[in-house]
Amino acid sequence: MAARIATVLSDSRHRMDQRIDRRRIEWPRWYFHQNPNVRGDRVARVTVATRSPEDAARAGIGPDPIIRRTVRNSLHTSLFDGVATAVRSLAPHPFGSITWYGQQEAHRVAYYDIYRSFGLMTFGREDNELLDIQSALVESTGWWWAFDDIAVMSERPTALHTEPIPDPVHGEVRLHNSSSPAVEFGDGSGVHVLNGTVVPKWVIHDPTVERITVERNVEIRRSAIERMGWDAYLDRAGLRLVDTDDDPGNPGCTLQLFATPAGWGDEGRILLAVNGSRERDGERRRYGLRVPGAFSSAVDAAGWTYGLAGADYGRLLRRT
Repeated sequence: MAARIATVLSDSRHRMDQRIDRRRIEWPRWYFHQNPNVRGDRVARVTVATRSPEDAARAGIGPDPIIRRTVRNSLHTSLFDGVATAVRSLAPHPFGSITWYGQQEAHRVAYYDIYRSFGLMTFGREDNELLDIQSALVESTGWWWAFDDIAVMSERPTALHTEPIPDPVHGEVRLHNSSSPAVEFGDGSGVHVLNGTVVPKWVIHDPTVERITVERNVEIRRSAIERMGWDAYLDRAGLRLVDTDDDPGNPGCTLQLFATPAGWGDEGRILLAVNGSRERDGERRRYGLRVPGAFSSAVDAAGWTYGLAGADYGRLLRRT
């Protein structure tokens, strides 16, 4: 049954995609006179990815790339990449059947439905019926699984806590809650997430040097250190300072290169730097980067993170 449903839905999406792909986008002649070396499709990708839908439309971009970026891609980032990934950590072992993600598949349904709702495209009767069914599922259920005789459907989250992703253009968000689960369900279960990274409960409520040392996941380790604070972590972990220098790409700030602590399982280094741009709260965050253990110069290590030699990095006027 699950395979049959998957095939029916896949075939329907393929038919609707074909109809949409056959649309002809009209580009304004004046734009290409002013930009003779830029192809239309590249103009669409760059403009829609970096500007609001209104600005993209005023620049002469047709509806198709705007809808793809502002509806399908942005919802995919917020719901599927974000929420579905977090919920998956609660159910690491699937039922042995195909999983549909209900509410978190809204990016697929909304993409086709907006064409239909605004009269931009007409689909066949079968595809319209399937789209209606999928819309109802998105509005009413969480993850679900289909078997020969029964369907298993789960409740949707009762609470989601989010923050905007860095420099969002189309309202994209990521999960974040620094005091309790970012995703919560009615049965009391939940998932802790910091700045989009799924983390164990201890990262938020009790980060310690000992737990950080034995943690094998680099992103969880980074989140725990930032939760504790780099100054506190460096003091408690007793990391050995290898080199320190002024940051030539960030005037007034310092680069520090530390040996990784025992227990991390490698001979790498940690480069501690200050962000070149301010966070949303106006502060400039200190952050640590993993760099190869061969570096003994903090400037060389900083250059490596940008794909530059240390001498070239030293000539930067400003980094971001």
